[in-house]
Amino acid sequence: MSTVSRAALAGLLLATAPAVAQPRESKAAPASPPQQPAPQPPPAAAPYEPKLIRLAETLGALHHLRAVCKAKDADVWRDRMSALIAAEALAPERRDALAGAFNASYRAWARSYHACTPAAEVATARFLQEVSAIATEVNARYGP
Repeated sequence: MSTVSRAALAGLLLATAPAVAQPRESKAAPASPPQQPAPQPPPAAAPYEPKLIRLAETLGALHHLRAVCKAKDADVWRDRMSALIAAEALAPERRDALAGAFNASYRAWARSYHACTPAAEVATARFLQEVSAIATEVNARYGP
Protein backbone atom coordinates (compact mmCIF):
# COMPACT_ATOMS: atom_id res chain seq x y z
CA MET A 1 0.00 0.00 0.00
CA SER A 2 1.14 3.40 -0.77
CA THR A 3 1.66 6.10 1.80
CA VAL A 4 -1.34 8.02 0.53
CA SER A 5 -3.55 4.92 0.75
CA ARG A 6 -2.37 4.19 4.29
CA ALA A 7 -3.05 7.75 5.34
CA ALA A 8 -6.49 7.67 3.75
CA LEU A 9 -7.29 4.33 5.38
CA ALA A 10 -6.06 5.55 8.79
CA GLY A 11 -8.13 8.72 8.43
CA LEU A 12 -11.19 6.71 7.48
CA LEU A 13 -10.76 4.34 10.45
CA LEU A 14 -10.24 7.21 12.87
CA ALA A 15 -13.28 9.05 11.53
CA THR A 16 -15.62 6.06 11.90
CA ALA A 17 -14.27 4.71 15.21
CA PRO A 18 -15.62 6.23 18.44
CA ALA A 19 -13.18 8.40 20.29
CA VAL A 20 -11.60 6.81 23.33
CA ALA A 21 -12.59 9.69 25.61
CA GLN A 22 -16.23 9.50 24.58
CA PRO A 23 -18.35 6.90 26.33
CA ARG A 24 -20.37 4.62 24.19
CA GLU A 25 -24.05 5.35 24.15
CA SER A 26 -26.02 2.67 25.83
CA LYS A 27 -29.28 1.61 24.28
CA ALA A 28 -30.69 0.75 27.73
CA ALA A 29 -32.36 3.53 29.68
CA PRO A 30 -30.25 4.93 32.50
CA ALA A 31 -31.10 3.60 35.92
CA SER A 32 -33.34 6.00 37.79
CA PRO A 33 -34.34 5.97 41.43
CA PRO A 34 -37.63 4.22 42.13
CA GLN A 35 -40.61 6.48 41.66
CA GLN A 36 -42.37 7.46 44.85
CA PRO A 37 -46.01 8.45 44.66
CA ALA A 38 -46.57 12.18 44.60
CA PRO A 39 -47.64 13.56 47.97
CA GLN A 40 -51.36 14.11 48.24
CA PRO A 41 -52.35 17.75 48.31
CA PRO A 42 -54.21 18.87 51.42
CA PRO A 43 -57.97 18.63 51.07
CA ALA A 44 -59.47 21.72 49.57
CA ALA A 45 -61.21 23.97 52.04
CA ALA A 46 -64.96 23.95 51.88
CA PRO A 47 -66.38 27.03 50.17
CA TYR A 48 -68.15 27.91 53.41
CA GLU A 49 -65.01 27.57 55.55
CA PRO A 50 -64.73 31.31 56.37
CA LYS A 51 -68.33 31.22 57.59
CA LEU A 52 -67.59 28.23 59.83
CA ILE A 53 -64.55 29.96 61.29
CA ARG A 54 -66.69 33.01 62.06
CA LEU A 55 -69.36 30.75 63.53
CA ALA A 56 -66.71 29.18 65.79
CA GLU A 57 -65.62 32.65 66.91
CA THR A 58 -69.17 33.70 67.76
CA LEU A 59 -69.80 30.45 69.62
CA GLY A 60 -66.66 31.09 71.70
CA ALA A 61 -67.83 34.62 72.52
CA LEU A 62 -71.31 33.39 73.42
CA HIS A 63 -69.93 30.64 75.62
CA HIS A 64 -68.08 33.20 77.71
CA LEU A 65 -70.68 35.97 77.71
CA ARG A 66 -73.58 33.65 78.58
CA ALA A 67 -71.56 32.19 81.47
CA VAL A 68 -70.63 35.64 82.78
CA CYS A 69 -74.29 36.68 82.62
CA LYS A 70 -75.26 33.40 84.32
CA ALA A 71 -77.64 32.39 81.54
CA LYS A 72 -79.19 28.94 81.64
CA ASP A 73 -77.83 28.16 78.17
CA ALA A 74 -74.20 28.98 79.03
CA ASP A 75 -72.94 25.45 78.27
CA VAL A 76 -75.04 25.05 75.14
CA TRP A 77 -72.54 27.05 73.07
CA ARG A 78 -69.59 24.83 73.92
CA ASP A 79 -71.74 21.77 73.16
CA ARG A 80 -72.74 23.23 69.80
CA MET A 81 -69.08 23.88 69.02
CA SER A 82 -68.26 20.25 69.86
CA ALA A 83 -71.06 19.12 67.53
CA LEU A 84 -69.75 21.42 64.77
CA ILE A 85 -66.25 20.00 65.10
CA ALA A 86 -67.58 16.43 65.10
CA ALA A 87 -69.59 17.11 61.95
CA GLU A 88 -67.12 19.22 59.98
CA ALA A 89 -63.55 18.67 61.11
CA LEU A 90 -62.42 15.36 59.67
CA ALA A 91 -58.86 16.56 59.12
CA PRO A 92 -56.75 17.53 62.16
CA GLU A 93 -55.84 20.86 60.57
CA ARG A 94 -59.48 21.77 60.15
CA ARG A 95 -60.35 20.68 63.69
CA ASP A 96 -57.49 22.79 65.01
CA ALA A 97 -58.61 25.82 62.99
CA LEU A 98 -62.19 25.62 64.28
CA ALA A 99 -61.20 24.93 67.89
CA GLY A 100 -58.55 27.66 67.70
CA ALA A 101 -61.10 30.22 66.50
CA PHE A 102 -63.50 29.24 69.32
CA ASN A 103 -60.79 29.37 71.99
CA ALA A 104 -59.24 32.64 70.78
CA SER A 105 -62.63 34.36 70.81
CA TYR A 106 -63.49 32.95 74.23
CA ARG A 107 -60.18 34.23 75.66
CA ALA A 108 -60.54 37.65 74.02
CA TRP A 109 -64.00 38.19 75.51
CA ALA A 110 -62.85 36.79 78.87
CA ARG A 111 -60.14 39.48 79.01
CA SER A 112 -62.73 42.21 78.47
CA TYR A 113 -65.76 41.02 80.42
CA HIS A 114 -65.44 39.78 83.99
CA ALA A 115 -69.01 40.65 84.91
CA CYS A 116 -72.30 40.89 83.11
CA THR A 117 -72.74 44.48 81.94
CA PRO A 118 -75.27 46.13 79.63
CA ALA A 119 -72.57 46.10 76.92
CA ALA A 120 -72.09 42.35 77.42
CA GLU A 121 -75.81 41.82 76.99
CA VAL A 122 -75.84 43.91 73.80
CA ALA A 123 -72.89 41.94 72.44
CA THR A 124 -74.67 38.70 73.34
CA ALA A 125 -77.81 39.76 71.48
CA ARG A 126 -75.74 40.65 68.40
CA PHE A 127 -73.86 37.35 68.51
CA LEU A 128 -77.12 35.42 68.80
CA GLN A 129 -78.38 37.19 65.67
CA GLU A 130 -75.11 36.52 63.85
CA VAL A 131 -75.09 32.81 64.77
CA SER A 132 -78.62 32.49 63.46
CA ALA A 133 -77.76 34.34 60.23
CA ILE A 134 -74.64 32.24 59.56
CA ALA A 135 -76.41 28.96 60.25
CA THR A 136 -79.33 29.95 58.01
CA GLU A 137 -77.08 31.10 55.16
CA VAL A 138 -74.78 28.06 55.20
CA ASN A 139 -77.74 25.69 55.39
CA ALA A 140 -79.58 27.48 52.56
CA ARG A 141 -76.55 27.67 50.27
CA TYR A 142 -74.82 24.36 50.95
CA GLY A 143 -77.51 22.13 52.43
CA PRO A 144 -77.74 20.25 55.70
